[in-house]
Amino acid sequence: MTNQFERMMSEATRLMRTGHLHDATAAIQAALGVTPAEATPRRRKSADEGDVIDVEARVVPDGRATSEPQAPVAAPGASADPSARSRATGAGAPAGMFTSGSFRNEHGERDYRLYEPPARDGRALPLVVMLHGCKQDPDDFARGTGMNALAREHGFLVLYPAQQQRANAQRCWNWFKHNHQARDRGEPAILAGMTRDVIARHNVDPDRVYVAGLSAGGAMAAILGDAYPDLFAAVGVHSGLPTGSATDVQSAFAAMNGSGRRERRTPRHGETPPTIVFHGDADTTVHAVNGERVIEASGLSGQPGAQREQAANGRDFTRHVFLDAQGREHGEHWIVHCAGHAWSGGQADGSYTDPRGPDASAEMVRFFLAHPQARVS
Repeated sequence: MTNQFERMMSEATRLMRTGHLHDATAAIQAALGVTPAEATPRRRKSADEGDVIDVEARVVPDGRATSEPQAPVAAPGASADPSARSRATGAGAPAGMFTSGSFRNEHGERDYRLYEPPARDGRALPLVVMLHGCKQDPDDFARGTGMNALAREHGFLVLYPAQQQRANAQRCWNWFKHNHQARDRGEPAILAGMTRDVIARHNVDPDRVYVAGLSAGGAMAAILGDAYPDLFAAVGVHSGLPTGSATDVQSAFAAMNGSGRRERRTPRHGETPPTIVFHGDADTTVHAVNGERVIEASGLSGQPGAQREQAANGRDFTRHVFLDAQGREHGEHWIVHCAGHAWSGGQADGSYTDPRGPDASAEMVRFFLAHPQARVS
């Protein structure tokens, strides 16, 4: 994020807090490079939405300025694993398959990349759905998180849905639009349908299906956990926001800077699955208070156990562990000190990564595999 952008958004925040909403809106439009005509909501009718306010999103993440890597997309059946993570089982091990696909249902269509580890005696494997952040794509996200190498190590599939630029100019998942925040609506319905399709076509254990994401992807992961607790056994939210924290661009920026409304604005479909949260306390794109709000929205409260340590790569972190009413671990909140808006412990050849932090990918996998779906008999 540029210094000029930060100054303009700080001024917009000041104006909102002093009650000058018209001037604040103008300041936000100027920061985003949106003219008043562009920012005017366009009302249109949809078969299942009624009146829908549809505003172009231009959410700009901070982090280092990098050109997006243009990794080749493998044809179906080809192997082209962009993950550069080096682990004990990685060097010299079979690469597995990293293929491309597309899914369509009545709610829309999205492409995806699917990683399958080398065959493991025919048993059903877990599936982790990974939702990239703004300005990212599946190959970039796979490189940055190193999740494919962990999939080889532990034996699970990884699904990387791809946001379309025509659906969002910056390829953000539309977490801040009310028609993309509920079960069987918009992007959550597309992503849930895609996940079910992969489960049906591959040897996936339906009791061990998980979802995680970064920033806009983290916010959409939280939505999917709330909307489809019967599908996703656990959720990972990195630098994201809770369900219903915004309904348009203006409220999205208020939520991102920590000044938005705290209450949920969409009903929960069911009990939120176990949730693990990572957030840097120096994040200037999505304020760290949103990590706390994701935990609160998961129904976890009280005084958690807290443990401050230092990652092997250098950053201090504090880990909070939350228990449910039965005394079982139901949530974790990792606060990475002095970290910004980036995937903690990520690989330098992916965008928006912080190699110095604790390994969010490994910790999420640990948390996920310890939480299979709790089916009601």
